Amino acid sequence: MQTSPNKLRSFYILFAGQALSLLGTGMTRFAVMIWAFEKQGTATTLALLGFFTCISYVVASPFAGVLVDRWDRRKVMLVADLGAGLMTGAMLVLFASGRLEIWHLYLAEVLAGAFEAFQEPAYFASISLLVPREQYTRVNGLIALGRSSARVFAPALAGLALQAMGLGAVMAIDLATLALALASLALFVRIPAPPVTLEGRQAAGNFWHQVRFGFAYIYRRPGLRGLLLTFFMMNFFGTVTYFAVLSPLVLTRSGGNEITLGIVRTVMGVGGVVGGLFISLWGGPRRKVYGYLLSMMFSFLLGDLMMAVSRSVGGWAFAGFFAELTIPFIISPYFALWQELTPPDVQGRIFATRDMIQVTSQPVGYLAGGLLADRLFEPFMGSGSPVAGLLSQLVGSGPGSGMAVMFLMTSLLGSLVGLWGLLSPSIRKLDLLSIEPEIAVGEPGADGQALI
Repeated sequence: MQTSPNKLRSFYILFAGQALSLLGTGMTRFAVMIWAFEKQGTATTLALLGFFTCISYVVASPFAGVLVDRWDRRKVMLVADLGAGLMTGAMLVLFASGRLEIWHLYLAEVLAGAFEAFQEPAYFASISLLVPREQYTRVNGLIALGRSSARVFAPALAGLALQAMGLGAVMAIDLATLALALASLALFVRIPAPPVTLEGRQAAGNFWHQVRFGFAYIYRRPGLRGLLLTFFMMNFFGTVTYFAVLSPLVLTRSGGNEITLGIVRTVMGVGGVVGGLFISLWGGPRRKVYGYLLSMMFSFLLGDLMMAVSRSVGGWAFAGFFAELTIPFIISPYFALWQELTPPDVQGRIFATRDMIQVTSQPVGYLAGGLLADRLFEPFMGSGSPVAGLLSQLVGSGPGSGMAVMFLMTSLLGSLVGLWGLLSPSIRKLDLLSIEPEIAVGEPGADGQALI
């Protein structure tokens, strides 16, 4: 596909604005988390902030996808970003007047999740309209680089701003970055309407038919269905360990040393930045399915294994660096495959459905991770059983060893998910379709199912 310089320029302006806004949003979320913890002093308060975001995202996604395909995608992003800005502005007014309460934060997270449900599919569905297909992996790597950079710098900048000026200043910085993103999107970005395809005509109908279309499209295509399943499982295992128990693991085994945890988290963020920078410069593997699944296997097999057996800040930091380094190599070809194999005029619905399914793994993983650590693996490793004694030869003994065993389990299970994907003919076939674009997406196979 030939792409004009104006379209590429629009993408880079869009990317820069969204990356800047993401940095500001990350600063506010970190600062609000600190404020909420100081106010309530419970981990449950922080967990509920993420929970409410995920739940509203999941509920809103199917409806948002339909509207993303119906409306101008640039205007969808403008409205979603503006809504997020109004929400932050309202919190700033409440804080400045001394009336900000915890329930206001929960409501804000519900709204934030709903706005993200519109913004995310509109953003990713715009890529195929602005960027040539051979650069999909590269630009997805660039987006991963921007998000990893926000994870590294947002907490540090928010911490400095909190110390110097307070929570209100952090929110004001967020609003300033959002204003720049909105101005650049409104003034300098133009996103063309997607061409009408056969799938787009099939998706036409009443609103509920269009809502169901995203689910039906993925379900009828075994390759995309299997691809989504591998990502769901990867997300679930990653949430169970890295999101739910990594911080407790490091704090427990380091004697509650918060500096140690900060070092590990920072080095992990740097790994994500390095990985995103590398793949955005390289452009990614030609065979995207193999690149995605092999990177997943290496991430689990080596990253989780090193995290399980490490007992020092250096070991945890190196394991985390490697795990985050592989993330851009996983998600960049994964999202590029969806962009290549989904018609542009239905990408809003398909991507929203995909994202909804992916995100559901996170609240489940958070809940499972905490329960497995507290109720199963930690008591088991302290039980003195022969199996626990054998495992202690690998991960050590004492508090935290049960959580280390969880990393050992996800190392095995996650790499098996990647191996299953490589052995699946329908998933491997996606590589052929992405390399040979003359094969029509959605063309029926001999068995009446779509080729993908």
